Amino acid sequence: MFFSRKNNKIEESSLYYWEERSYMLVIPKDGEDDFFKNSIKGIEKLSGVDIKENNYSVEDNSMHLVLVYDNVEYKVGFFVGDVSVPESYLNKDFLFPERDKLAILNAKRALTVYMVFGADEKKSYQLQLRLALAMVPNMLGILDESAEKMLPAKWVKMTAESKVLPNPKDLFSVQAIVSDNKKVWLHTHGLCRCGITELEILESDVNNYQSHYNLLSTYAMYLLDNKQKIDIKDSGAYIGLLVNNQPVVVTCISWTEAIFKYKNLKLGGKDDRKNGHNSKTSVIFLYKSEDDEKNKILSKVNIYDDLWGENPIFFISDEETLRMKSLAMERFDYVKENFKNKENQIIIKIGLPLEKEGDFEHIWFELLEIRGNKFKAKLTQEPYNIPNMHTGDEGWYTKDDVTDWLIYTKDYSVNPDNAYLLDDIH
Repeated sequence: MFFSRKNNKIEESSLYYWEERSYMLVIPKDGEDDFFKNSIKGIEKLSGVDIKENNYSVEDNSMHLVLVYDNVEYKVGFFVGDVSVPESYLNKDFLFPERDKLAILNAKRALTVYMVFGADEKKSYQLQLRLALAMVPNMLGILDESAEKMLPAKWVKMTAESKVLPNPKDLFSVQAIVSDNKKVWLHTHGLCRCGITELEILESDVNNYQSHYNLLSTYAMYLLDNKQKIDIKDSGAYIGLLVNNQPVVVTCISWTEAIFKYKNLKLGGKDDRKNGHNSKTSVIFLYKSEDDEKNKILSKVNIYDDLWGENPIFFISDEETLRMKSLAMERFDYVKENFKNKENQIIIKIGLPLEKEGDFEHIWFELLEIRGNKFKAKLTQEPYNIPNMHTGDEGWYTKDDVTDWLIYTKDYSVNPDNAYLLDDIH
């Protein structure tokens, strides 16, 4: 058993190796195994990376580097070993060509790249991708062991080479376990390596788990963007609105306390944590009012199950809004290229300035026409805070106005984060 009782309390297990460090297994094409032959040359070519120490063991087929990237020192290890990819990892988050799926499932060897993240976890994650790509440029993909998901080679290359940092959602995964009575246990993987707790929702169900999934993901992104500013034990996070405009204020407590707040817990209890989910992981609760937050009165997530509606509003940080805008602009050529195919439908999110300087309302338009650096678009929804604009209004805008975009092809729904899918079309 990985947890123990002390003074009649359950204690957390120590962090596992994939929680203390970020572990990625790079799977090569064509059974390549001599990863270290030209590895240093590849890493030395990386912009902004300065190797301070290099220790290579021929006997262990491993290497340890001390390098400096953007004025931060990192210790990175590499070793060659066996790999076996669960098929379930290929059926979530990303799309893989069938030929790549088969090759990945048959793969036997991989290069493991592991490191401790710095204070900027998104920059650390991107650095790890860059190092993996430099070591194995001809890869099938990366098994992100810490987040328990598989990353396609084209996505890795696009994300590693971008001037924009990765989406915080890329740093973790959310998994769902369903019981016979249709209860759902939602939990994350990948947050511990970022220096914060993993997150869970207990006693979700098949009717509400999608709203709960969005709640959990939004809170995880909130913690990633605010981990230097907040103490999650002492403050709630205002991350959304219900259909009745009730604020969604979230907090969390360690699983060692949380499980005793559920009677007859069938899924996610003590017995389900003997082989995992027993270290630094916390269960999400809600504050229903300011008084509840002040007095630390916790409510379970399912108290709002009748109020999520079809499209509850969840907030994202200013930092994430800026990242999304930067990425949408960086990859706007995909919009131009795919607009040529009239079978595609393209919508573009534009930041419309409000009266208060620096404030914007981000709202979706349908792309109608492109002329050079300008495009014409039609408003698809009624604005909340701009009384002189209405659904159906048309206007001309530039790439600088864009904050996001979506391309609906016959096969995919594509956004700036998964634009690698469009490379398979052309």
